Amino acid sequence: MTTTTTTSGKSPILVAMQSLLRSNDIVMALSLVLLVGMLLIPLPPFLVDLAVALSIAASIGIVLLTMFIKQPMEFSVFPTVLLLVTLLRLGINVSVSRLILLNGEAGQIISTFGNLIVGGNYVVGVVIFLILMIIQFVVINSGAGRVAEVAARFTLDAMPGKQMAIDADLNAGLIDETQARQRRKSIETEADFYGAMDGASKFVRGDAIAAIIIMLVNIIGGFVIGVLQRGMPLVTALQTYVLLTIGAGLAIQIPSLLVSAAAGLIVTRSTSESSLGTEVSGQISNFNVLAVGAGIVALMMLVPGLPTLPFGLVSLGLGVGAFFVNKEQAASTALQEAASLPAPSSELETPEQMLEMVVVDPIELEIGYSLIPIIDEDSQDNLLRRITTIRRQLMNEMGLILPVVRIRDNLRLPPQSYRIKIRGQEVASSDILLDRVLAIPGSDIEEPLQGIQTSEPAFGLPALWISDAEQNQAELKGYTVVTPLSVLCTHFTEVVRGYASELLSRQLVQEMLNQLRQRVPASVDGVVPELLNLGEIQSVLRNLLRERIPIRDLSGILEVLANNATMTRDPHILAEAVRQSMANTISSQYKDENSTLNVFTLAPQLEATLRSALVNSEGSPGFQIDAMMAQRILVKTGEQMEALAQLGHFPILLCPRELRLAFRRLVEQSLPNLIVMAFSEVGQGTKVKAHGMVKSE
Repeated sequence: MTTTTTTSGKSPILVAMQSLLRSNDIVMALSLVLLVGMLLIPLPPFLVDLAVALSIAASIGIVLLTMFIKQPMEFSVFPTVLLLVTLLRLGINVSVSRLILLNGEAGQIISTFGNLIVGGNYVVGVVIFLILMIIQFVVINSGAGRVAEVAARFTLDAMPGKQMAIDADLNAGLIDETQARQRRKSIETEADFYGAMDGASKFVRGDAIAAIIIMLVNIIGGFVIGVLQRGMPLVTALQTYVLLTIGAGLAIQIPSLLVSAAAGLIVTRSTSESSLGTEVSGQISNFNVLAVGAGIVALMMLVPGLPTLPFGLVSLGLGVGAFFVNKEQAASTALQEAASLPAPSSELETPEQMLEMVVVDPIELEIGYSLIPIIDEDSQDNLLRRITTIRRQLMNEMGLILPVVRIRDNLRLPPQSYRIKIRGQEVASSDILLDRVLAIPGSDIEEPLQGIQTSEPAFGLPALWISDAEQNQAELKGYTVVTPLSVLCTHFTEVVRGYASELLSRQLVQEMLNQLRQRVPASVDGVVPELLNLGEIQSVLRNLLRERIPIRDLSGILEVLANNATMTRDPHILAEAVRQSMANTISSQYKDENSTLNVFTLAPQLEATLRSALVNSEGSPGFQIDAMMAQRILVKTGEQMEALAQLGHFPILLCPRELRLAFRRLVEQSLPNLIVMAFSEVGQGTKVKAHGMVKSE
């Protein structure tokens, strides 16, 4: 009979066994089988010692792991691990009880715990065991279970608010769909973790109760077996079996106590950027506390009857700690002062150096010194990464390539302030509080919150700055809670959208044309510069961006310009022609989920009046009307905008094509948010619903 071998000379059975052992799932399954086997099959003392040593090592490893993780979710399998180590201890309990009752021994580790640790005195052993049970059952398990229960309840209650915050960031373009999905998954994992921890704490409580019952059963059973079956004297039987039982209880319950402490550590941890040791040492390293504490402990040395050496050593340790903390704080203060000093400025002496001042940054963001942490590159979520996301979002939405954003700290600004500059001129500014979050009330808020009154800078909504601790409460009450960084980025994005036309430089247009020429040369050749020069193309694109019309389809825009450039080179007229070709794109920006445009229109009498007043002013259409008439039109238009906004719709005016541009020029200064569309710009399949008319009277 021959055995089939692989090309490497190994038996297929051996290869299969190796592949099975490499599988983590197979290892877990085998471990569960071994745990069940410990409950049924008698083990020799050596294997019992090995199992006890494994239990002690596992408990120490679990405690160390809970201290070194930065947030509880890094050890999300802790409830399952807690169940497994509890099963391991129960299996050891059964195996040890079997050895004690059958052979009167339970391995060297348990004998050492019973004789060396409690000094061979079973009364002392019982007392120490009961003290450990009280500590674990009454103090640690009770506190950890309560914390897990409260954390689970608040985590589940806060889920809807967190989901709304994710949806708000997604709608604002601060995150994409993949990131939103990951955040939702993280919220679900967190809720599952704290819910599981609430139940897992019952395992530890049950384990402590089982240990007490098993100890009593072993003492009674061992005493009966020793006296009645083995004929041992009463004192000898009591000494033998009680010491072994107490030793087993200590060897098994000390790891249980460590795991209970680990459960308490993980449910009381809050999310941070460092491990537990670093966080605790950083927060308690206070020079005043250490110095005063050292002085008070030193004074206790003078109390008659108290030993001098222990208090002296403790006082010396606190004093040394205060010395090093003071030294570290002094070094940190010196570094901060050195960083805050202005850099030595060199005088602009040569003409080349002075010419550098001619170039103005297209867009700048200046921040106060208290906001410097938001640009920390070591932070996972900082302003630089957010701007990269904003740049990608603007390209997808509008086809605008955002220029390099110059971020500077300005000591002249208030500490919590920032301002946005477009081509050297300030266009927006606001304040944010990094130690708080912004709560924006919904439409059905019944219980107001207490906080610092403010307004959301991007849209002017009333809002409150509240503490992080109040975030869950605010979300439950219907507030939308936004981080300070998200507030700034949303404001920045809206400013860029509003000033997109000014950010579209001639150089940027040239680079866009060069890129398009490499991919679709027929779209550019014969148009630029034969029919239209670079400046005219830039003016057309700026006119589109000024009304937030995307220019991403540059090839299609150039085709429309090529067809109309032989009749006119007016950028306004050419932009109107491009708009007619983009009817579906324009309609899709503003129609609702039912493919309906909710608009208001011009009254027939007013429409006829404006037609008769239409003139060609400075190469572009305009209205020749008196100031009183213009003021009435603006007031009536504003009233219709407000009525439409109260219904939750975009403020859209639908008018004839020949009046669209002239009406837009009439209202753009007073009503910049009004969207003026022509009837011909309604895309196919889009329904129109009129909610009112602008009248001249």
